[in-house]
Amino acid sequence: MSTQGVIVRVEMGLVPCPHCFGPTIVQKTDPRNVVTLEHGSFVAYETVRICAARCRHPSGALVTVRSENLSRLVPAGGVFGYDVEVFVGLARFVHHKQREEIRTELAKKGITPSSGEVSALALRFLKHLAELHASRQPALREAIEGDGGYPLHFDATGEDGRGTLLVAYDGWREWVLGAWKLPTERADQITPHLVDVAERFGLPCALMRDLGRAVRRAAKDFVRKLKLKIPVLGCHLHFLGDIGEDLLKAAHDKLRGFFQKEKLLPGLRALVRDLGRKLGTDLPAIREEVLGWAADDPLEHVLPEGRTGLATVRALAQWVLDSARDGKHLGFPFERPYLDLYDRARKVRRAVDAFLRRPPAGKAVCRALQRLARLLDPVVTAKNVSETSETICARAELFDELRVALRLNPKPSGDDAPDLSVEEAVAELCDIRKAVRMLKRSLRKRRPERGPAEDTREAIDIVLKHLEQHENSLWGHVITLPENVGGGIRVVARTNNLLESFFHRMKHGERRRSGRKVLTDDFEHLPADAALAYNLTKPDYVKIVCGSLEKLADAFAGLDIAKRSLALGTPLSERMATVEEPRADFASLPRADRRVVRAKSLRQRIEAAARSRAPRRLVALG
Repeated sequence: MSTQGVIVRVEMGLVPCPHCFGPTIVQKTDPRNVVTLEHGSFVAYETVRICAARCRHPSGALVTVRSENLSRLVPAGGVFGYDVEVFVGLARFVHHKQREEIRTELAKKGITPSSGEVSALALRFLKHLAELHASRQPALREAIEGDGGYPLHFDATGEDGRGTLLVAYDGWREWVLGAWKLPTERADQITPHLVDVAERFGLPCALMRDLGRAVRRAAKDFVRKLKLKIPVLGCHLHFLGDIGEDLLKAAHDKLRGFFQKEKLLPGLRALVRDLGRKLGTDLPAIREEVLGWAADDPLEHVLPEGRTGLATVRALAQWVLDSARDGKHLGFPFERPYLDLYDRARKVRRAVDAFLRRPPAGKAVCRALQRLARLLDPVVTAKNVSETSETICARAELFDELRVALRLNPKPSGDDAPDLSVEEAVAELCDIRKAVRMLKRSLRKRRPERGPAEDTREAIDIVLKHLEQHENSLWGHVITLPENVGGGIRVVARTNNLLESFFHRMKHGERRRSGRKVLTDDFEHLPADAALAYNLTKPDYVKIVCGSLEKLADAFAGLDIAKRSLALGTPLSERMATVEEPRADFASLPRADRRVVRAKSLRQRIEAAARSRAPRRLVALG
């Protein structure tokens, strides 16, 4: 049954003043439009009573008496209830739905907010969630201390250098402990936030970070500032990736530059497109004939005649273009896509030579095959390409040796070893450390001191240098728990994959919502507190902060009621004295201000004023 237009009177009757316990009188009756999921839309006439003796709060405001029934449903001055706010917030930041999707779902429930109101409710949800996270900090800290502490994973992400988001993460509970927007990733901006996390949730038992200069410096400053003696761990995956970049990037970029200069990929795509047009609507049937030819005797290096021959040449070109199939989507340097392309192109060029020894009778097929040969000729004739590929292969073998020693196989969703027991994880760490030490000794023995093997010497030096610089941060993952939680040990993850995976889910969700692949603008405007919404997918976190998601709206209402009571109980002079001064640190400009602040005309006016002759004396105004 619809409640649209229903009038509800909200009053408390003859209640005494909560200060002097004297009688109260009616001050006013306010009509308010209210919309909630539970009750629908209605008009609430709220009766407000004041003390007959005109008692006042320490803040100076008159003592008023209102019914808390309405305050539990909707914020002061608001129209949409807390339950609508929670519905919108979960849909937007947990399920990543678009505004129109949210409006459609609310319309089925008889609620029709505008797009702007949906956005405002989503921001109100994040504001309340951040306040709830802060207010439940003692209980969250108690749970973390019951674990024997927490390994603090921290890292920052962004898009195209904008919208930098720093996240502090409990690696055992997998909770977001804090999230902040940074103008840029710098140690002096990261360290204060790490200190804030330690003050609110207790000192971490370990730090896990990547190998970036800013986060390394921030971790060092954090440990020194708090005088901690905890392991500062480097992510094994980032360590391996950095070595791979130094080993392979220069040669791989050279190979990529070769393919771009020769325009091999555009040429192959044009050949495939032209042959496809020639074959036209017959192509689906001809594909079966190509498969039949491929299944014949592999020692017969003869192309089929006619249209089947054209389709076969087309398939050869497509096979080169499909070189990414050789990888597993792990990314460089774990995969070398241009080396895979080189290998396929070289193989097809050699195959073309074999087919041309007994050329097909049809001129069209022969011309197509010769065109493919011309496209691939640079792969076998260009200078230094073969040497570059050999360099990549030799260095990749060295990289893979280290990868095997570290037992790393990067996965986008990766946990380190979710099925390992503590004892198995400790044993694995010991084996990995032993393997790395053995590899280090082996590399020193294999390193040529002189002679023509300059590249081998340089590659080994790169690996040894990284090991010397970062080896101390690669070990220390076994944490001894305090006796007050039962003692024993726990193991910290070897990588920052937990946080990397968190960022991956965040960006995947934003892409789902926006429909955009590039999230530069979205991440710049995404509030940092959006990261806290992912905690609501963790049952242990939800139980502590509000009991269940069904009670989240009540928790938000309780926050606002407590906040109003605190404000009324604080004298005005004290409230004015505790207003925070604006932060003096630098921050990126809001988008709306950039057009003005960065305008050339404004700069010219400022510079003109600065060049003008100073007055003889200063005049005091006013």
